[in-house]
Amino acid sequence: MRSSDGKTRDLVTSMPGAGWDYSLNRHPYHEIERPKGPHYCVYNRRHMACCFDDHTTEDGYWRLRREAAVLNTGEYPLQFEGPDAEKLLNKLFTKDMTRVKVNRCAYGIACYEDGGLLVDGIVLRLAEDKFWYAQADGDFYSWARAHGHGLDVAITDPDVFVSQVQGPNALKILEAASDKGMPEPFGYFAVARVLLGGQEVVITRTGYTNELGWEFYTEPHHDAEALWAHLDVAGKPFGMEIFGLDAMNIRRIEAGILNAGSDFNIKTTPYDVNLGRFVDEDKDDFIGKAALANASRQPKLHGIKCPGGEPLISAAVKVQGKTAGTVTAGAMSPYLGFGVGYALMDDIIHGPGTTIEVGCKDGSLQRAELVELPFYDKQAEIPRGKRVDIPDRTV
Repeated sequence: MRSSDGKTRDLVTSMPGAGWDYSLNRHPYHEIERPKGPHYCVYNRRHMACCFDDHTTEDGYWRLRREAAVLNTGEYPLQFEGPDAEKLLNKLFTKDMTRVKVNRCAYGIACYEDGGLLVDGIVLRLAEDKFWYAQADGDFYSWARAHGHGLDVAITDPDVFVSQVQGPNALKILEAASDKGMPEPFGYFAVARVLLGGQEVVITRTGYTNELGWEFYTEPHHDAEALWAHLDVAGKPFGMEIFGLDAMNIRRIEAGILNAGSDFNIKTTPYDVNLGRFVDEDKDDFIGKAALANASRQPKLHGIKCPGGEPLISAAVKVQGKTAGTVTAGAMSPYLGFGVGYALMDDIIHGPGTTIEVGCKDGSLQRAELVELPFYDKQAEIPRGKRVDIPDRTV
């Protein structure tokens, strides 16, 4: 039985003792987070903070929108290295990996043979024959190992952890923290190596918020405590603070960013959930290509605009009194002033402009509307640095 009933949820806490947490992994910055009163979910068998006792979800949201916020994520980087690394990734992902240049990233989605979605994440090309794949929560390692049989590629866990610095001040913080100033070039979806307090760190111009931002990758050889202390000093003048998934969740819904396992799953194709642009149909064979060639191109996932409440995850979406879909994500948007969410509809006939009734967190059934995603910044100009959008705080 799942716990997302809008009333209670099950999160991880720390307590004295030992045992039965052998398969769980703490982030290198766990001790930095501890004084803030973190409450964790388990993501890729890693702890990832949902919220903290020292600030509200709304405080975290506005920190992200107006200054800068850091999330120590549960993303799980895998390493692919060897002469056949590119060949294997091109087989596993729907996107043409031969087009990804060294020191560039790509959004990679993997499908099953029937076209159902397995996982998504960010591919980093560190060298001609070396990649990292920072995957979302999902069973991908064994899948990659199985399909890599017979190829000259080593698939390993480099024990790397990913953190995000996001918000309008994010690049100012990077410039202040980098020993040699802002790396050039460092455009959207770039990879760079920078010295942060004397330690060389892989960074990417990516994030999960659609805000201006970058991510840094903490490796086993790093002195994590010293690295964080250095970043903290650089970030404090720009309002940088650690926050959790609850605050980030609002912004990612506004931005139309999907969560693996809830917004898409093994039964949805990339086209069902508006990810068709990441399928390179004309490239050589990849897993799921034959099935996707015959799949409908019409989406079933749409945004929910709900003036009367917060859409409840897993609640029914009704059209003229009949169940026609399911809520996969929901939140109250402090910026937009209404409830936002996603609806995965049962049929393509229900699209933007459709009037619906949606189950909400308070138990009510509210009138709402299906809308196009994202809710604003349709061309993703904010994360590309082409648009400055720092809203006034309204709550």
